[in-house]
Formats: sequence, structure tokens, C-alpha cells
Amino acid sequence: MSMEKKNDAQKQADHPDREQAPVTSSQSRENLVRYNYHEDNEGLINRQINMELYASYVYTTMAHHFDRHDVALKGHHEYFKKMAEEEHEHADKFIKYQNKRGGTIVLLDVKKPQQQSWNSPLEAHEMALQLEKDVYQALLELHAFACKHNDPHLADYLEGEFIEE
Repeated sequence: MSMEKKNDAQKQADHPDREQAPVTSSQSRENLVRYNYHEDNEGLINRQINMELYASYVYTTMAHHFDRHDVALKGHHEYFKKMAEEEHEHADKFIKYQNKRGGTIVLLDVKKPQQQSWNSPLEAHEMALQLEKDVYQALLELHAFACKHNDPHLADYLEGEFIEE
């Protein structure tokens, strides 16, 4: 008898009431990865990914507006470029988290920004502030669903990576 079979036999002898069923199907492995990962949370993470990509798209539009030769406000260009990169990084983090938890990534069409140009930096910053509020509100809703569905891993991840930011 091989050493592995002896160990399995010993475990069975120590705990005769416990079945030792190996995980064989990919569905069973998926269930282990998805442990306590509610489909509502999975869907809301996909929504959050799309919101983060949309925000990145808006900030990219703003950055390049302020880089135009007839506007040429380099500081605003750099600021919005940095914001676009940050939002894209957030989307990437959510994609990695979704994969880690065994979820399915569903990328949607990223809609076109409502505006392509701004009359002043103030107007652009006001729009950016509203966008940040919308994204943050969606994060809070995702956090509430994580708590509702008793998913402390997701709640902790959101608190550590995004909500405190």
C-alpha cells in the first residue's frame, strides 16, 4: 500500500463519519473558489468595472481637451491624465478580484463621455467631482451588498482598496 493510501486510510479510521470525497469535476473546484461569493456581488463588480472604465474614458477626454493647442493648460492635462490612469487601475483590480473569486468578467460597451470640451477648468472639475461621487456611491452599494450577502472578504477588500481612498 502506498504512503498516500495509508494516510487516507488512517484519516478515514480517525474520522469514520466523515466522507473523503475527492474534488474531481471542474464544477466542484469552481464552487470551492466561489465559496460565499453571491451572484449579486459578481454582477455589481462587473458594473463597477464598467463604471471605472467609463470614468477613465471621461478623464482621458478631459486630459486631451486641456492638451489641445488652443487650450494648452498643461497642469490640468497632467492631472486628468493621472486620474484616467488611476481609474483604469481600479478597473484592473476589480477584474483581478473577480477572477480570484471565481466570477465571470462581463465587459460592457463603454459609453461615450457626455462632453468632449469644457468652457473652463472649473466646469471640468465640477463634472469630475460628480463622476467621483457616482463611482463612490456605487462602491458603497457594492459594500452594502457584500455585507447583506455575508461576504466579509469582499467587504474587507473594498474597505482596504477603495473606500478609504
